[in-house]
Amino acid sequence: MGIHVIKMPDIGEGIAEVELVMWHVKVGDAVTEDMILADVMTDKATIEIPSPVHGTVAMLGCAAGQVMAVGADLIHIEVEGAGNLKPQAGAAAAAAMPAPAAVPAVAPAAPPAPAAPSVASPAKPAATTMGQPVQAAARVAREPGERPLASPAVRKRAWDMGVELQFVHGSGPAGRILRADLDSYAERGVRGAPSASPAGYREVHGEQAIPLIGLRRKIAQKMQESKRRIPHFSYVEEIDVTELEALRVRLNEQWGKGRGKLTVLPLLARALVVALRQFPQMNARFDDDAGVVTQYGPVHLGVATQTDAGLMVSVMRHAEARDMWSCAAEIARLADAARTGKATRDELSGSTITISSLGALGGIVTTPVINHPEVAIIGVNKIVERPMVRQGGLVVRKMMNLSSSFDHRVVDGMHAAQFVQAIRALLECPAMLFVE
Repeated sequence: MGIHVIKMPDIGEGIAEVELVMWHVKVGDAVTEDMILADVMTDKATIEIPSPVHGTVAMLGCAAGQVMAVGADLIHIEVEGAGNLKPQAGAAAAAAMPAPAAVPAVAPAAPPAPAAPSVASPAKPAATTMGQPVQAAARVAREPGERPLASPAVRKRAWDMGVELQFVHGSGPAGRILRADLDSYAERGVRGAPSASPAGYREVHGEQAIPLIGLRRKIAQKMQESKRRIPHFSYVEEIDVTELEALRVRLNEQWGKGRGKLTVLPLLARALVVALRQFPQMNARFDDDAGVVTQYGPVHLGVATQTDAGLMVSVMRHAEARDMWSCAAEIARLADAARTGKATRDELSGSTITISSLGALGGIVTTPVINHPEVAIIGVNKIVERPMVRQGGLVVRKMMNLSSSFDHRVVDGMHAAQFVQAIRALLECPAMLFVE
């Protein structure tokens, strides 16, 4: 018998590290060739890692939610024959494995320890981490709100593991939490694997601590970066879409069976493309590190799509070259790919301006967050019938608000308002959408 080592593959495009989102196996599981071992993520693209061999899982290289460098040992599989791990290199390879390899995802033999016992409990037998002994942490009661003692490095590692230090008992001086204490805490099963505890949930005194991993972490990082780096300002305008809706219904009646049904979104995409001819500065990306704004000729339209895993921005390339039915078909295709986890990296990156629609869920006004490093985002709210005064008379009209946000560093308020008013003019007189 030998050991076959699978290393974290090079995903390409200069990526140096990826996040391990989920294990599909645990130590002791039998695996077959092409069986999916794990899901890893880079940016917003999730990639499945298959097994190239038959064998039994001997060791996992890290825990779900942790980041691994490309080329690091991902998993060890015991195989018939010699394997690809030389015996004399075994000890060095084990030592080189990252410390997080304790992998809380590996079915813990003991139940989760109480969060804050009032007295010390008998020490548990020494655990092992990647074949090395780890001393179990001493149990020290901690008052609610008391800040646990730990070094910055230990705090960062706990954050990466999704562990709250409040519930980890330190074995260091004055109850200081050491790196080994985190390993022991994880091995006791408090931070469960996805297979043992969905989404990394754990309950302590009726509270749930839910670590952000995978796409949810990427979304959090993206939103934080956008709000931190971009001084947003929002502009809201109401639009009479009565004529637009009448046109949409008529087009669907005449062409829907052959070309597919149109929603409001392809019509809005068309209006956006036409308006950008007059306001090209909105179809841009701002590299604030270099201090350079790049305006684009092609319109690579980002379309925010809600999935079970979180919000993703699919990219419809060359929206300026598409008719409404082509837009509708591409938006539907991209949305389906995002929701089923089949979207490629290229389909989730490279947008130059974004549309975000919450119309189906209602809402009067939103303040959408710009998709960094873009400079503008257009938010669509619900269509409602409201009484309006027209030519001195009261009539019922179909109204919709556009809630748009702009990067105030490079977009002036006047230009933002003029841009939205140009979109409004096109949507309120939809015949202008087809005038070249």
